[in-house]
Amino acid sequence: MKKRIISAILMAVVFVPMLIIGGTPFSIFMTGLAVLCLYELLHIRESRKDFPLIVKIFAYIAVMFYSLMNYKSSTFTYNVDYRVMSFLIFAFLSPMVFINNTKKYNINDALFLTGSVLFIGLSFNLLNIVRNYDLTYILYLLLITIMTDTFALVAGKLVGKHKLCPEISPNKTVEGLIGGTLMGVISATCFYTTVINATLPLVILILITTLLSLVGQLGDLVFSSIKRYYGKKDFSDLIPGHGGVLDRFDSLIFVALATILFLVIL
Repeated sequence: MKKRIISAILMAVVFVPMLIIGGTPFSIFMTGLAVLCLYELLHIRESRKDFPLIVKIFAYIAVMFYSLMNYKSSTFTYNVDYRVMSFLIFAFLSPMVFINNTKKYNINDALFLTGSVLFIGLSFNLLNIVRNYDLTYILYLLLITIMTDTFALVAGKLVGKHKLCPEISPNKTVEGLIGGTLMGVISATCFYTTVINATLPLVILILITTLLSLVGQLGDLVFSSIKRYYGKKDFSDLIPGHGGVLDRFDSLIFVALATILFLVIL
């Protein structure tokens, strides 16, 4: 527990100033985290089979490019950049021909890399743009995830009796999900109405915040399912007492992806 608390303080000391500064320093910092998240995904997959070095290099370049794409923008666009898609297709499918060894590299590997880069790159790109859009909005998202995760753990320990997804995450309970959602919604809703916008109808705000809280918990379970599939407790040991970067950002990644659906309303 002591190691966990110290690591949490150190993470806050690094993350909070970057969050406040924003701009290019924040985008570069988040891109570094995106690279670490991709490293953890590749590392956990390589517990079963190694990727060729050249495609891993392509993957890291692609996730940096995707994360930093339009990094100075504060406007959300809904257009698909086909240049990025073309690059990913060529970068990860073409090596199947040049490597010419399905035991070393095959279609499953190519699709895993393509999906991982899109998933991580898009998520961190959205977080960059949300911060550019307004500091208060990313604080709203952070509040949802932090309060939901914290009180899901507390409620689960205090009154948790009914298992939520025992095959994926044995410690999560239905009571924890309810408790975490309630506190996440109450705290984030109060913050939004006090700091961001008091004119948005409360019913709509509560509905959106509830959906984001549930999506965050879904993200936690999705990443737990990945770890369970590969027989791992954590994605890595980069953060003592916490596991890896993905273990800390799993909920926020899904919330960031879901937020794009509601920004027109928020």
